[in-house]
Amino acid sequence: MQHAYQASIRAMRAADLDAVLAVQAACYPPAMQEAAAVVLARVSAAGDTCIVAEDDRGVCAYLFAYPSTLGMVTPLGAEFAPAADADTLYLHDLAVAPRAHGRGLARRLVEHLLARAQGLSASALVSVQDTAGFWTTLGYRPANSACADALASYPGEARYMVRPLTGPGVPSPSCSSLRP
Repeated sequence: MQHAYQASIRAMRAADLDAVLAVQAACYPPAMQEAAAVVLARVSAAGDTCIVAEDDRGVCAYLFAYPSTLGMVTPLGAEFAPAADADTLYLHDLAVAPRAHGRGLARRLVEHLLARAQGLSASALVSVQDTAGFWTTLGYRPANSACADALASYPGEARYMVRPLTGPGVPSPSCSSLRP
């Protein structure tokens, strides 16, 4: 008899850094890997929305997210700047170690954070590495973002995608109105 795969989800901690970087290295080419200092700064800035999945062998997946505003795109390698007037949960990076593929962890991590996104009208992300199909199954749709410079920081095709969380729709994004 085969046992069901067990993995728990919890907040990411600074002590998880090496394991998170190992998952990142297994999932992304070097041009898309983000520095340890940036990862630690993200956990410090948005610890409530940076989570990991952990199985009997340790951290096997992670999701970096933070409260943002619709249309805003975080460039690759940039630190998070959570918005005081957030209307969007921005999912910046989701990765599952190859040893845990096919176990539903990516979906579980996303659902875990979306269930805690009370008061936000949308969730948004940048789809990379041909993942738009996966995100579409979770209710995300391609959307326009005026943040072309930020999208250009990602190698290959990068697509901004949005999922409404409340109400009949979401307002039109405007990157220019979000710049300081």
